[in-house]
Amino acid sequence: MSVESVEKAVQDLNIQEAPAAEQASETAAPAANSVTETSASLYVGELDYSVNEANLFDIFSQIGAVASIRVCRDAVTKRSLGYAYVNYQNQADGEKALAELNHTEVQGRAIRVMWSQRDPALRRNGAGNVFVKNLDPIVDNKSLYETFAIFGKILSSKIATDATGASKGFGFVHFDTAEEAQAAIEALNGMELNGRELFVGPHISREDRESKNSEILNMFTNVFVKNIDLEATEEELKELFAAEGTTTSVHLEKDVATGKSKGFGFINYEQHESAVKAIENLNGKEWKGKPLYVGRAQKKAERLEDLKKQFEANKLDKSQVQAVNLFIKNLDDSIDDEKLKEEFSAFGTIASVKVMVDESGKSRGFGFVSFSSPDEAARAISEMNQHMVAGKPLYVALAQRKEVRRSQLEQQIQARNQLRLQQQAASQGLPSGQFIQPMYYPQQNFLPPGARLPNQYMMPNGPRPGQIPQGQWPGRPQMGQPIYGAPQGYPVQQRGYYNNNRQGGRPQRNQGPAPVTDVNQLAEFINTLQDEGAKKRALGEELYGRITATGKASDQETAGKLTGMMLDLPNEEILALLGDEQLFKQHFDDAFSAYEEFKSGEQAAAPAAAAEEEAAAPAPTEA
Repeated sequence: MSVESVEKAVQDLNIQEAPAAEQASETAAPAANSVTETSASLYVGELDYSVNEANLFDIFSQIGAVASIRVCRDAVTKRSLGYAYVNYQNQADGEKALAELNHTEVQGRAIRVMWSQRDPALRRNGAGNVFVKNLDPIVDNKSLYETFAIFGKILSSKIATDATGASKGFGFVHFDTAEEAQAAIEALNGMELNGRELFVGPHISREDRESKNSEILNMFTNVFVKNIDLEATEEELKELFAAEGTTTSVHLEKDVATGKSKGFGFINYEQHESAVKAIENLNGKEWKGKPLYVGRAQKKAERLEDLKKQFEANKLDKSQVQAVNLFIKNLDDSIDDEKLKEEFSAFGTIASVKVMVDESGKSRGFGFVSFSSPDEAARAISEMNQHMVAGKPLYVALAQRKEVRRSQLEQQIQARNQLRLQQQAASQGLPSGQFIQPMYYPQQNFLPPGARLPNQYMMPNGPRPGQIPQGQWPGRPQMGQPIYGAPQGYPVQQRGYYNNNRQGGRPQRNQGPAPVTDVNQLAEFINTLQDEGAKKRALGEELYGRITATGKASDQETAGKLTGMMLDLPNEEILALLGDEQLFKQHFDDAFSAYEEFKSGEQAAAPAAAAEEEAAAPAPTEA
């Protein structure tokens, strides 16, 4: 047949696109109006994905008059799903095609032809369906079909394969009637095929198999034992377990090469009750200096499934624990476990309470409360966060691991620095990617007497250090102006972090720890400010003084950046840590560690950037 004639014949066919709902079913029936009462509808499977309607017409039209052909395709990609439907105009041609074309090769793959079952109820009915296992890998669909064809009319047969197309060693044969299937089971079950004894039985649905497995598990007699002393013998093991009931076999697993015990074995009892009794009485019992593990013997697949379920359950438990465990800080020294439990008991059932203390037994100002459900914990956060207890506002939030908190802090640092780089580049008109390293400098009122800010932070003809432009307060400062300035009416002179004595023009820090800020006075002042920027500037002044007083901030840039990091906290939390030395130290240490890591990363990247810039520079030319 010529190519032109094939193409003309295909055009004359009633080729239909498969609806999405029908493509999902391997045995969907063709349209009713395309077939007659005497027509025959065939399912053609195991097709190569490149096979199209024209290829199938060229093959099946040799048998008889083809009414329609449809290759089922994906609704989105239009790629073949590997099966099709061929409709003949009469039943005889369908039977002939089934007999002659089943298992023939089409583009290198043996196709599978079967009758198309239009009734979904009959497709799902297990009557006449046979399950075959323990097949030799060389047994293919054709061999399986020919082996069972002598027992009756086969509607379909298939070997189960993996992703590579290799046989999994089992398959299915669907007969027209249950009587034919039963005859095949009686004749072939236990028969050898290619040196392997076949198992042939009725096909059982997944639901029925799982139900049957549950019944079997409830009547087990085989027991697994591990952590056995390596010097123990099978006779000693049998003597130990025989006290729980009559055993049929005892096996101690040994190494093939050395013959030494591997420390585990199996014991099979005559009665299920004896196996249960052995597990109850001997599991955890110390024998020859080792505690035994005794449990029901499981297949490898079952053990893996149990381990998977345990893993998922543990993940769920951890997530639930994180959702119910609360972190509470800014606790007064008088708050102990009992008082903390009393404060939170109104929100639900408390599983545990712990106030953290130092070596001397003094409270460290924070603790943990764990509830029995996430809803109770959420309600406690909503009601108790910033609630005054013993004169201090509590900070209440979900507990987080230290590495999670540090990671979040590092991300905040990177995001903030990137934003400042972009803002500075935009203000100075630099091309994209050519940023100047920013300098986060302290607020105006903490500059030592006579000190000056760098020129790049002053606008042309702008204010000199110590001056605040009119109309700029309390709004956010413009780029190039001092970031901090004291709001009018704020009692800056009362803090006294620096004195006015100078030696050689350098400031002298007051000796001893920085004075503790009056949090109540500062909170009242913050509440009088309407602008959020003004509130942050006032809090920043307090933080900067406390940070420089620690002695760890070696320069103004470090102190300024650490101040900016801690200013990201909510205002209420900043007030809480300003009034608590221990709480302030905890936050400062976290911020300082994160900044040191960030700074180390920048220093490590600097030589590589310098080398890249040097390599990109043009070579000098001779005069």
